[in-house]
Amino acid sequence: MSENQRYLIHSDGRPFFWLGDTAWELFHRLNREEAERYLKRRAEQGFTVIQAVVLAEVDGLDVPNPYGHLPLEHNDPTRPNEKYFEHVDWIVAKANMLGLRIGMLPTWGKYWHSKKVIFTPEKALTYGKWLGNRYRDAGIVWILGGDRLVESDRHRQILDAMAKGLAEGDNGAHLMTFHPRGGQSSSTPFHDAPWLDFNMLQSGHLPTSTNFIAVENDYARVPIKPCLDGEPSYEYPPDAMPAKRPVGALQVRRNAYWSMFAGAFGHTYGTHPVWQMYAPGHKPLWDVTTAWHDSLDLPGANQLSHLKKLILSRPFLSRIPDQSLVVAGQAVGIGRIQATRDGQPDQSDATYAMVYIPDQRQASIKTQRIAADEIRACWFDPSSGVTQEIGLFKNQPTRSSETPTRETGSDWVLILDSASANYPIP
Repeated sequence: MSENQRYLIHSDGRPFFWLGDTAWELFHRLNREEAERYLKRRAEQGFTVIQAVVLAEVDGLDVPNPYGHLPLEHNDPTRPNEKYFEHVDWIVAKANMLGLRIGMLPTWGKYWHSKKVIFTPEKALTYGKWLGNRYRDAGIVWILGGDRLVESDRHRQILDAMAKGLAEGDNGAHLMTFHPRGGQSSSTPFHDAPWLDFNMLQSGHLPTSTNFIAVENDYARVPIKPCLDGEPSYEYPPDAMPAKRPVGALQVRRNAYWSMFAGAFGHTYGTHPVWQMYAPGHKPLWDVTTAWHDSLDLPGANQLSHLKKLILSRPFLSRIPDQSLVVAGQAVGIGRIQATRDGQPDQSDATYAMVYIPDQRQASIKTQRIAADEIRACWFDPSSGVTQEIGLFKNQPTRSSETPTRETGSDWVLILDSASANYPIP
């Protein structure tokens, strides 16, 4: 954890950029050859975390993995099937070898919540301790929950017991969070829980999602904990877009830039064919018609590496959200301009600022927040990662800029740097 408790860092102090992908059915539906194909591609695309579920959502207790193994004996979480977990071991090791961490959900939520419940607090403790011990040396992050609300004392007792078991099993080696229901955040039931290291929200799957609101709420909570959107609107293949849920690359980019600029330490991507590892022979969910292996290179999946490149090109651990930068041109809802910079709140001490503008318009920015006599400005295209230099100008209280035009979407990032900082072009 960074000194300011806002970000995750490597053991050597370097910032860790969480660029996640939801692969909920990875352990359950893919064989080793398929899993390696998936993991290699995501590593090539710059992803850093793969979110996957041990006791999977889609018939995970009753339909075996590709090698014929179920996860538990007689659906008893205190009796794990060694053969099933050998396959999980292999996938985790392969991911780590490729530089990926696994965001591991011990179970999907329905198995502790209300349908096919197999957990008691006692069994959750035992299962958590066994799982924690097995993966204590692996590159993972624990993600409890699984798309459910905490609606009773019983739910809380089960989850607290599982968290305790995981921590005892791995000797506190791994960070821990909670994956909530759509439109919710882990902060609602668990912000003050000692085991919750950072907050995860699920902003949901509407094309008009505005996740910056939830990120701002979690960012403002005390005690300070890092936060991110762990399940935003999922991208559909452009040639298989359902009319009732048209989420494409532009919506993916908007959610990513909004949340990051609002203070998140990372972001998770998703697409419906991949989370369920859909292939012919499986029942499709969420209007999916394209196989997972034909959905690895959707535009949004390839474009989020540009966000990672941009954010890491400037000081990361001192970055803060700052909407006071936007003095004119702001809009509500999906027209929201979101701004970030380094420095301290309410101080004019920044060395850089970045302003995400989701559609073509003119905006006026309070450039005096940057402590510089001269500013270097450029436009960054989130769809291509290409930067267009604007040039140098003398710092004034505000500056108006109008976004350029392009064929692939309408969103841009305005980058404003102190000229003396000599930051590289992203």
